[in-house]
Amino acid sequence: MQEETKQIIPSPEPEPSSFRLVATLGLAGFFSGLVLVGAFLYTQPIIAANRARALQQAIFKVLPECTGFKTLELRGGQLVVLEEGAEEPKGGEEPRRIYAGYNEKGQLIGFAIPGEEPGYQDLVVALFGYNPREKVIIGFEVLESKETPGLGDKIMKDQGFHANFESLAVEPAITVVKKGEKKKDNEIEAITGATISSKAVGRLLDKSMAEWRPLIEAYEKKE
Repeated sequence: MQEETKQIIPSPEPEPSSFRLVATLGLAGFFSGLVLVGAFLYTQPIIAANRARALQQAIFKVLPECTGFKTLELRGGQLVVLEEGAEEPKGGEEPRRIYAGYNEKGQLIGFAIPGEEPGYQDLVVALFGYNPREKVIIGFEVLESKETPGLGDKIMKDQGFHANFESLAVEPAITVVKKGEKKKDNEIEAITGATISSKAVGRLLDKSMAEWRPLIEAYEKKE
């Protein structure tokens, strides 16, 4: 008589407890957070230094003949000179600043003014030079932009577009016209195929001048 074989079925492994799952996820999140914080703390001063260097280079570009500058900070509704070596504010609102440029003889030649305005893709962040005696913009440099490659990003590269800012009158209000239709000193000739980005630059300049020009005039009276 053939013996009947008995099949042994292994017992299922117990499922991990909820506590163990939560603890594992918590540890993974903790160490991931440490890595992210460490990377942020390491790269933050490098990014800040690169931005400061790019800003300084832009100041000299938008203010021809500039060999040195003073940082002016908006405090209590007026511009005050920020002393060299002054500590940066920790947390809170970002300080509002412009830059007074001087030539090698120590003469004030103009102001470098930052501004930003929504473009086609994202904010266009720029710096421009302003000559208060002639009441004209004398230089323009894009600091940050994510405009469409080959079209909107021409506001950074197009030499013809940048020629608009060699002596752009700020009175009356700055306006943007189609390419080939510029007739007045306060008009910007737009880039073909990048009208939205061109108009963003026009708005940036016009809004910035409306805000900073009275402050600059008040500052010059004190000097």
